[in-house]
Amino acid sequence: MKHVLVIRLSALGDVAIMSPVLDNYAAANPEVTFTVAGPPLLQPLFEGRPNVHFLGLKKKQSFLKIYKALEAVGADTVVDLHKVNRVGMALIVLRLRHLFDFHFRIYALRKGRLSRWLFLHHWCRKPRKPHYQRYDDTFRRAGLAKVESGKWKEESVATKGVGIGIAPFSQHAGKVWPWENVEQLVKMLADKGYRVLLFGSKEEAAKLETLADNLAGVESVAGKQSFAEELEIIKGLTLMVSMDSANMHFASALGVPVVSIWGATHPDFGFYGYGQNRANALCANLPCQPCSAFGQKTCRYGDYRCLRAVTPQMVFDKILNQL
Repeated sequence: MKHVLVIRLSALGDVAIMSPVLDNYAAANPEVTFTVAGPPLLQPLFEGRPNVHFLGLKKKQSFLKIYKALEAVGADTVVDLHKVNRVGMALIVLRLRHLFDFHFRIYALRKGRLSRWLFLHHWCRKPRKPHYQRYDDTFRRAGLAKVESGKWKEESVATKGVGIGIAPFSQHAGKVWPWENVEQLVKMLADKGYRVLLFGSKEEAAKLETLADNLAGVESVAGKQSFAEELEIIKGLTLMVSMDSANMHFASALGVPVVSIWGATHPDFGFYGYGQNRANALCANLPCQPCSAFGQKTCRYGDYRCLRAVTPQMVFDKILNQL
């Protein structure tokens, strides 16, 4: 095995979960070249290893274009951590292209769809295998060695302590904390003299800027930096407060502790932050939770009571415990 192609084209959080796992295997196998095919935005997550290269590849294109991009890499081993139809079709063509190359191998992620269905229907409350462990299992099946110590990055703790990050938004309403709770938490932290940095997209920047303008020690960084620069800011945080969103996984990949807030989804569903303390996940554990795998379904009661049950005081106390 000389060249491994690793595929994960979406979503941002899932790719972020994969990044520290890949970094581990890249460190343990310096003689192997790894090429990551993923969203172009996330290239900075995979910089720093001499044997890791990045192929920016968008998922919303024909499987033939995906195939051509993957074929051009020239890898002898493929680790498919996405396992969706479009990628699967491209890999079928790739497999046929290398039909008589007996050194060419493809290893695909095992998603555990049955355990997902059981958990969503509340028939099985046993925590699902974390998604990063499913990634890890796939690399192991490919025959790659691993750094078992779990401490393959040498990062100075002296860079920590810049402030507390708060990322209050997510793609779906079922994973967004009520705005009045966000305002109250930020005010509680500002009143205690903590420096607070607010994270969000360009579309959310105006709302965050208005909140920051009214409070001393609070600053919005939304829409002001490149993604690489924003990662550097996250890397220096003392703590991140996040929803079940990509920001939780970005912070986790950079070794930053996260206090997370959960609503329509659940921390035991398998998408908890890599290396995070499970005790720092705030979840009401209502009978209706989780109602969906990714938080995209509308609340059956219309009020997202699961999110409202997590109060600003609960989050504030958890932050103080961590600090």
